[in-house]
Amino acid sequence: MMAQNTPQKDVPILSVEHAVKEFPVGTPLPGAKKRIVHAVSDVSFALKRQETFGLVGESGCGKTTLGRLIVGLDPLTAGKIVIEGVEFSRLHRRRLKAMRREVQMMFQDPYASLDPRMRVRNIVREPLAIHRMGTRLQQLDQVAELLNDVGLSEDVMDRLPHEFSGGQRQRIGLARALALRPKLIVADEPVSALDVSIRSHVLNLMNDLQLKYGLTYIVISHDLSVVRYISHRIGVMYLGKLVEVAPSSEIYTAPAHPYTKGLLGAIPIPDPEAERSKEKIPISGEIPSAITPPSGCRFRTRCKFAQDICSTTEPELKERSADHLVACHFPLAAPDASSAAGSTGTSSSSGDATALDRG
Repeated sequence: MMAQNTPQKDVPILSVEHAVKEFPVGTPLPGAKKRIVHAVSDVSFALKRQETFGLVGESGCGKTTLGRLIVGLDPLTAGKIVIEGVEFSRLHRRRLKAMRREVQMMFQDPYASLDPRMRVRNIVREPLAIHRMGTRLQQLDQVAELLNDVGLSEDVMDRLPHEFSGGQRQRIGLARALALRPKLIVADEPVSALDVSIRSHVLNLMNDLQLKYGLTYIVISHDLSVVRYISHRIGVMYLGKLVEVAPSSEIYTAPAHPYTKGLLGAIPIPDPEAERSKEKIPISGEIPSAITPPSGCRFRTRCKFAQDICSTTEPELKERSADHLVACHFPLAAPDASSAAGSTGTSSSSGDATALDRG
């Protein structure tokens, strides 16, 4: 296996600095204004080693595009992606190939992400072969070890993807992502295609492997229960921008952005009385077009607290408290200790996934 570089403790494993990604739409007529989708707009954050960072938001908010930028599947329009002090987004050819060992991706659909014509031994072995890591026999030994790590026996090595369940296919995808011993894994909706009964097994497996290999995760999901269960910190995205970043527990007990509060209010509680009594901030209207996002605060067209300044001045992502950032001109008031305790109790009643918290 590749020799691991000794990490510098004061350098984040990942720094995203003012990342921008824009996609042109169609071919404009002569003299017509070019139409552009603003998928990711000036996003910045950093990750510590062995941290799990959850990225949530409605469909179309840009979270998957941001994940693809981090692993280098799409080029940046502007900004930087820095991995352990190296600007990953500006590397070329040989250096880029070497750096790709450090960052891998788990895809949303565990069936579509596996070649249906390749057997498991070749699917998991392929990254090792591409990077010429060890002899063929050493690579096959490594494949057997990886399969064992994700809870599969080496007896499955000669089977094809269609012979497995969805949960087993996602385990194979995780084994493939681990093959190069990466330091960072971007997991795009890793359990959304799985039965509810299987999700906790895959999430617990990811937690166990994080401890074993010292992994850092970015978990992209629209399921707030999943993100709370596995994440140390959570970033909330809306229309290409981060609107709030905070520790997992604080996002749920003291959300500062109206959009975050609205997302949490949409989580159903399997107790009719608790569901009726919980505080909600409804999110009205449709998501604006990413081609022509609103001026100022992009959430203002759906926010009940919006005022004139929200349409003219874009709010900056500012510190609300230690490690809690929010981009809002009128952030929600922090609850006092008694109300926070009550909120925690209500959340705990909503099910095992939301009751277990890593923050």
